[in-house]
Amino acid sequence: MAFNQKNPQSTPNQPLQSCSETQGLEAAQAPEAVERACLSSDPPMPGSLNEAPAAGIPSSPESPQSFCTSSIVTIATSSCKSGEESSSQEEEGSTSQEVFTDALDDRVALLVDFLLVKYHMKEPITKAEMLIIVREEYQDHFTDILLQASERMEMIFGLDVKEIDPIHHCYAIVIKLGLTYDGMLHGEKGVPKTGILILLLGAIFMNGNRATEEEIWKILSVMKLYPGKKHAIFGDPSCLITKHFVEEEYLKYQQVANSDPAQFEFLWGPRTHAETTKMQVLTYLAKVYGSDPSSFPSQYEEAFQEELERSQARIATVAIDYHGHSQF
Repeated sequence: MAFNQKNPQSTPNQPLQSCSETQGLEAAQAPEAVERACLSSDPPMPGSLNEAPAAGIPSSPESPQSFCTSSIVTIATSSCKSGEESSSQEEEGSTSQEVFTDALDDRVALLVDFLLVKYHMKEPITKAEMLIIVREEYQDHFTDILLQASERMEMIFGLDVKEIDPIHHCYAIVIKLGLTYDGMLHGEKGVPKTGILILLLGAIFMNGNRATEEEIWKILSVMKLYPGKKHAIFGDPSCLITKHFVEEEYLKYQQVANSDPAQFEFLWGPRTHAETTKMQVLTYLAKVYGSDPSSFPSQYEEAFQEELERSQARIATVAIDYHGHSQF
């Protein structure tokens, strides 16, 4: 199925500059130069959790609201941790650990900003470049800083940070779940908005493959996204969800049958079905919960059945092609 690619940023598999072309960058740039490129980026990139969506507490594992809040809880834990440790350290009469934790969180935020800039420029990232952002005094904690930054990229923006060259420690950033849309052109700050889309797709699937407009806004309110109110990072959520996501055919927006007064609901659109699967979405959800897809029995059975049907369809297509060619 073909879709109109109205967004020039929606080509995650577009060829990147080779790692060898970037090997000299870290030698030529001082730490201040790399950070200046990161912090002066246009548009500004929100790496700090102070600007990120707020977290909630998950309710039941199979509710759509739970899906959204749990995703954000994962990344917000690091933000809350400093407050918890601060209280503990104050009781012990010491603030050194609090200061160190805050410093590490600042490094994580700066690294997220840097990764977003590199994604916007469609350039690969080297470990050497990231170490410049992290700074020498925190390089022993690089693995943990990169892990936290990758989690924020994944949960907030729907992007995957992948190591593509383990020899030269080169990384690339791609959109998760096989999706090809990042929404960079939609919204005032031009940041990726696939994270919101993934949350909605998961919520719809977990809610029986449809979710009312009221249910969707309950989920988005956890992220401080409200109808008709512009968000500092994501812009106008109403326009993003009911216009752009629908125009891109990731969502279907329709009136609930026989509803009086009229209610509206969201379903997966044809582009979602073409680019990803229920099993991929469920696997993502299971990762958020630190569990296995089979922990959600009804959804797992539905996703497995879809995988089976897709497999059978592929086999049938191959068989038709084989028999068609064998006649000549």
